[in-house]
Amino acid sequence: MKPAKILHLHSTFNLGGKEARAVRLMNHFGAAAEHVILSAQPDSLSAREAIDPKVKVAFPKDAPLLAGKPSLKRYREFVSYFRQFDLILSYNWGSMDGVMARTLFSRIEGLPPLIHHEDGFNEDERERLNWKRNWFRKFALGRAEALVVPSEQLAGIAKEIWKQPEQKIHQVPNGIDVKRFEKTPQRGALPGFMRRDGEVVVGTVAGLRAIKNLPRLVRACAAAGNNVRLVIVGEGPEKEAILAEAERVGLGDRLLMPGFLADPSRYMGLFDIFALSSDSEQFPISVIEAMAASLPVAATDVGDIKSMVSQANHGFIKPLADESKFFESVTTLVQHQQLREDLGMQNRAKAQAEYNENKMLGRYGLLYGRALGRGDFGSPS
Repeated sequence: MKPAKILHLHSTFNLGGKEARAVRLMNHFGAAAEHVILSAQPDSLSAREAIDPKVKVAFPKDAPLLAGKPSLKRYREFVSYFRQFDLILSYNWGSMDGVMARTLFSRIEGLPPLIHHEDGFNEDERERLNWKRNWFRKFALGRAEALVVPSEQLAGIAKEIWKQPEQKIHQVPNGIDVKRFEKTPQRGALPGFMRRDGEVVVGTVAGLRAIKNLPRLVRACAAAGNNVRLVIVGEGPEKEAILAEAERVGLGDRLLMPGFLADPSRYMGLFDIFALSSDSEQFPISVIEAMAASLPVAATDVGDIKSMVSQANHGFIKPLADESKFFESVTTLVQHQQLREDLGMQNRAKAQAEYNENKMLGRYGLLYGRALGRGDFGSPS
């Protein structure tokens, strides 16, 4: 059977949760598919480094632009481009012009089916969803084959606010290869890192964006004690603001920012605590990875995080509005090694039981296969 030609429409393709999942699926499908990836931020493509070299993938420069003022002229350009593919996969708000183009011209012969993935919101919708975007999503998603979300919260929004029919909404929790995190962290996997005597390492993996509120994490680590080292893995526009906050609170010489690193299983085990200081999340893969690496989690209570971690870890997921409570979680974990180890073991057990990637890969394979008319598309290549 000929490989399926799949077009991916991304808001950004810098490595984050949704990009890591998309890449894992691409690698899993292997020779069964060929991929073209468009990003609304054309220079944000760091996730391409994680794609298996054997996977056929292109990042064209002459494709229609995902970013721009909505217009019928732009949408017609998309329609012509779409015809060469068997399936369109769109991701988050930044891809919504492509989704709208597919809906407006859905009756034109030869357009492939579209499956939309929604993983969360940016800073501009942190406190309240934008009503204009809600209207746009409601209409644009009307002709989508399916809408995939990882969290209960997003499933509720899709049904109640975007008015999508229940049978179209597929809640598929993110999953990972839990066994990869059993391995001892590789020497040199975290550039510039060498553990100092008596220090406790707090780590996070996140895009350096305002919505992640990493200055909050910097302040929490500074308040937790002089023996705390903070490692922030990721890249993005907020790097200078994070560095400035670290200098302001006296953490500058204890902050390591190695940039983008492709495989968290190689270095996650070097952390003692995983922390997430975001103003908004849904079902972050980084939390599952931390749990698989036997780490306790300190986080703000956003999205599904509290339900993701083990019952024993619930007390360290704190209300977003009270920064001092988040500081308290980090400090308590820094001060109690046995507590860290106990929570880490319970988190790992839950990750093994509920977040193994095989279930996720199978569900996506069936969903994509149904849209492609290939029922066995989820089988390993």
